[in-house]
Amino acid sequence: MAKLYFKYGAMGSSKTAQALITKYNYEENDLSVWLLKPSADTRDGKNILRSRIGLEAEVEIVSPKTDILALFRRERLGKCDVIIVDECQFLTMEQIDQLRAIVDEHNIPVMCFGLRTDFQTRLFPGSHRLMEIADTIQEIKTICDCGAKATVNARIDSTGHIVTQGAQVVLGGNDSYIAMCHKCYVRGIQEHRVIRLHGHGGSK
Repeated sequence: MAKLYFKYGAMGSSKTAQALITKYNYEENDLSVWLLKPSADTRDGKNILRSRIGLEAEVEIVSPKTDILALFRRERLGKCDVIIVDECQFLTMEQIDQLRAIVDEHNIPVMCFGLRTDFQTRLFPGSHRLMEIADTIQEIKTICDCGAKATVNARIDSTGHIVTQGAQVVLGGNDSYIAMCHKCYVRGIQEHRVIRLHGHGGSK
């Protein structure tokens, strides 16, 4: 029986690489993969999904207004064996329900990769719904610079300080975010520490 999977991790945990490796493994077994990502993620250019380690593939872009279930029935029914979604946190709750319907009504497994929480440690809408209705939830782990498990996606400003206010969605990578454990995150805010981003002169 097909399942809805949510595989989440903090920034830098190689979620996109794992999504692309999963796609490759399915295709090695002659299975057809429908690869999706939300239009909110524009970092890799149009119709490209690219990981930090250089893996990439063509991807179909879905906007917040896209009815994924209707699109599947219209263009992919009988033509795909599995659906993989990267950056799933940017999907709407309704789109997660549509993916759930594909699993239930068409017996197609759906694997969603993305962040669980934003820079304020609050759930993204798509992740929120996945935590409620996914059959399997798996954490992709990475570590804080202190060695503890990283769970927070800290947004860093141009002066090196942790940002605590602002829009939920601000695209960026190692130039503006760092994965931290909650203890280091809170200490960084309380002590107004300067955080050195990875690839920008070392670690905090």
